[in-house]
Amino acid sequence: MTTQEILEAARGAKTAVALSNSGTRDSALLGMADALCAPESMDAILAANAEDMATAKGRISDVMLDRLALTPQRIEAMAKGIRDVAALPDPVGRVLSHIERPNGLVIEKTAVPMGVIAIIYESRPNVTSDAAALAIKSGNACILRCGKEAWRSANAIVQALRQGLRANGLPETAVCLIEDTTHASANALMTAVGYVDLLIPRGGAGLIRACVENAKVPCIQTGTGICHIFVDDTADQTKALDIIENAKASRPSVCNAEEVCLVHSAIAAEFLPKLAQRLGPDRTSKGLHPVELRLDERAAALIPGTPAGPKDFDTEFLDYILAVKIVDSVEEAIAHIAAHSTGHSEAILTRTDAHAALFTAAVDSAAIYVNCSTRFTDGGEFGLGCEMGISTQKLHARGPMGLGELCSYKYIIHGNGQTR
Repeated sequence: MTTQEILEAARGAKTAVALSNSGTRDSALLGMADALCAPESMDAILAANAEDMATAKGRISDVMLDRLALTPQRIEAMAKGIRDVAALPDPVGRVLSHIERPNGLVIEKTAVPMGVIAIIYESRPNVTSDAAALAIKSGNACILRCGKEAWRSANAIVQALRQGLRANGLPETAVCLIEDTTHASANALMTAVGYVDLLIPRGGAGLIRACVENAKVPCIQTGTGICHIFVDDTADQTKALDIIENAKASRPSVCNAEEVCLVHSAIAAEFLPKLAQRLGPDRTSKGLHPVELRLDERAAALIPGTPAGPKDFDTEFLDYILAVKIVDSVEEAIAHIAAHSTGHSEAILTRTDAHAALFTAAVDSAAIYVNCSTRFTDGGEFGLGCEMGISTQKLHARGPMGLGELCSYKYIIHGNGQTR
């Protein structure tokens, strides 16, 4: 199908999904999850993914290949995410506020579906099932546009998901995958006025910038994560090492991974050698990928590493690379974050309550952590089932976007002959 035909098909499906009841949508979600894990679907998805992996090998980094790769366990996890969404309360029709006026009017602010949600994303096949599940649960149709590296995988996943829709009386075009992976299809979604009710770009800085600058349909800015962790002078250093290794190295290709470590000068001479040992030789001895440290001048005087370049504190590495800077106070850490953050996730590691309070009040990002890893910025970890993306803007949605953020609202007013 052409992109225009897909736009028309999704627009045609949105009313049926919006008017379906909660039981129908939940049954469809459970059917989608079951279809993903059916042996024939599993085989088709893994075969398609193997083709994607073979084509991408040598063209993208090993870290990005890991994002693309699917296994039976990852497909089972995708299905679990769908079932988790099905188990959540229905957001559609929820009364957000109830006002009774002196003239007897009853005004109810009521959650309703957006309509057609378009998602542009890159090489993470699991986004396909997450986005489809959240869209259906919230009464929306969705149009998925993935990167060319993941298209075969995404197509096999969508074919399985559509089985669950058909088996439960919902139109299969409620979940559509764009077939054209050139820039033309992305531009078509950005300008699909009258077809797309909400556009969500989920990917790197270039993709998000293109959508924000060129979209003529409503667009939510998501994704890019230059996430900071500040190690205060009173931090528990043992816990800090655990947290930093988790935030940087557990899965460096995701947007909630740490990219910058700020260390208080009062403990830098003691803490930085421990950090270098933990992320370098200790990981190598365990057969794990070491982390390259990009050091500012003060840090480079204390530990070996790569001198930080002018862009290293403004880069989402998505790799085993960590920029390190020494600061003299919590206020300086806050100022650095204000100058370099993308508004995603930041953390302070401290045992000083006043510093934690100042940091959480002053840092203007979607998620602020005290004494834990930034890797928790995730819809599943926040109890949302899964997420459509991490919004780094402030209007309508901020942080992990779950069901509530995929609904709009309208006012329903009940009267008994009142006139004005």
